[in-house]
Amino acid sequence: MSEEKNEGEVVQIEGEIKTENEGIQISNDVVAVIAGVAVSEVPGVAGMSGSFAGGITEVLSGKKNLAKGIKVEVSDSTAKIDVNIIVEYGTRIPDVAYEIQNRVKKAVESMTGLKVEEVNVHVQGVNTDTAKENDQKEETESE
Repeated sequence: MSEEKNEGEVVQIEGEIKTENEGIQISNDVVAVIAGVAVSEVPGVAGMSGSFAGGITEVLSGKKNLAKGIKVEVSDSTAKIDVNIIVEYGTRIPDVAYEIQNRVKKAVESMTGLKVEEVNVHVQGVNTDTAKENDQKEETESE
């Protein structure tokens, strides 16, 4: 019996070719959590924008929902991911979106072996709390 591994993708056993992920089902929730962790590490992201029901569940359970604001569609060996975010005031939105796309794609592909076809970033709002804090600091310094 000869076994050969090529780039961790294909295993050949007695003339049969099988992919490593054959028979393994990865839940959409798992991919969403991986993407959520990757998004939370991007500078300029104030938070994730989820549904109203998801917010209530988070408050009642007391646990932080890492998949909040992320929608995932997994089919065969590909994934499409939608990310809903709130950005910090003063950050450059295209730069934040580009960084999110890169980090999510890299994290999901390396951890699951799925090919990420799309990472769509939807900016749902701007967090202006930091702008208010900066204005208050400037007012106190000028007095």
